[in-house]
Amino acid sequence: MEHTIEIDWQQIDYIIDKFNSDKESLLMILQDINEQYNFVPPECIPVLAQKLDVPKSLIYSVATFYKTISLEPRGKYIVHVCTGTACHVRGAEKIIDALEDNLQVKTEQTTEDGLFTLETVRCLGCCAAAPVIMVNKNMHAGLDRTSTLNIIEDYKKNAS
Repeated sequence: MEHTIEIDWQQIDYIIDKFNSDKESLLMILQDINEQYNFVPPECIPVLAQKLDVPKSLIYSVATFYKTISLEPRGKYIVHVCTGTACHVRGAEKIIDALEDNLQVKTEQTTEDGLFTLETVRCLGCCAAAPVIMVNKNMHAGLDRTSTLNIIEDYKKNAS
């Protein structure tokens, strides 16, 4: 997937300034940049290092420690499939298989068109409604193969 993005440097400065260029706020700054682009563009790393007066290695270690932050471009829609115990017992693997087949990707990959990234998470906190997926910040519960694919089709339609 080769998509070039235009970095809004004013927005990056705004995010850094919002936290007073405080190195103690590195995680929150990375989260905000990640929220803006669905990943932290590599061009941002040297800028953060300079403006926060921290080594690039620290930025990389924080960014790679947290699963919610990505250094790789991700899709417009990030599909998190819960694989916690309740979801696992109630068919999470079938949900993953259906999504992999439909999207033509494996977990932790992004579709060719840059629309979807498929990821697994240990728990989404909705065990009573298992199995569940979260697309960006929208929770979908009590799923089976068909209902999951209907949800994905709705996102595809809304993206065009």
